[in-house]
Amino acid sequence: MTRGGAHKKIDDPERKCIATGEVQPKLGLIRFVASPDSTVFPDVMEKLPGRGVWVSAERSALEKAVKNGLFARSFKQPVQVPENLIDEVEKQIARRLVDLISLARKSGHAVSGYEKVKDWLQKEAAQVLIQASDGSERGKSKLSTPYGGSFIGWLTANELGAAFGRETTIHCALASGGLTQRVVDEAQRLKGLRITDGGKVNRRKGKDS
Repeated sequence: MTRGGAHKKIDDPERKCIATGEVQPKLGLIRFVASPDSTVFPDVMEKLPGRGVWVSAERSALEKAVKNGLFARSFKQPVQVPENLIDEVEKQIARRLVDLISLARKSGHAVSGYEKVKDWLQKEAAQVLIQASDGSERGKSKLSTPYGGSFIGWLTANELGAAFGRETTIHCALASGGLTQRVVDEAQRLKGLRITDGGKVNRRKGKDS
C-alpha cells in the first residue's frame, strides 16, 4: 500500500518524489512540467511533453517543494512557481475525479440519492460509498461503507452534484468494475490535499471546483 492509501499494483511504474525522496508508484504522485516560459505547471493527466518531476500527492510535500525551491533544483534551471500552484493542483484533481464519477454514472456504474444508494448497499451491489464532506453528519451516518469496499468523503455537495448534473448531491455509490478503481485512485490523490493531519476535511481548501 502506498503512503496515500492506494494499493500498489505489481506493474505500477515508480517515480521519486522530489520533496520526500521516497520512490513510490505513480498513483500516489503528481507530475509537473516546465512550460516554454519556465513556469511550473501540474500535469495531472501525465500527457504533457517535456521532462517531468514528481511530488507526492500530499499538501505538506507540495508546500515543501515550493518553499525550498525544489522545482528549480529538479528541473536544473530557474523556474517560476505560481503562487496558487497547490490550489491549482487540487482544483485539477477534483475536476478529474468529478469527471470520472460522471462517466461511471453514464455507464450505469454509479447512482446518487439516499434511497438508491441504500438499495445498492442492501443488495451488496455497491463497491464504493461517496458522501459529500459538507452533508449532514446525521444523514450520512445512516449509510455504511460496503464490506471490503472503499469510502470517499472529501468532495463537496456541489462537486458531487456536478457529476450527476445536479446542483448538489450528498450520497453516491459505485458498483465494481468499469471506472470504479480509477475513481478510488484519483480520490486518494485528492485526499492527500484535502484531509488534515487530524483526519478532518480542510474546508478552506475543499471549495467547489
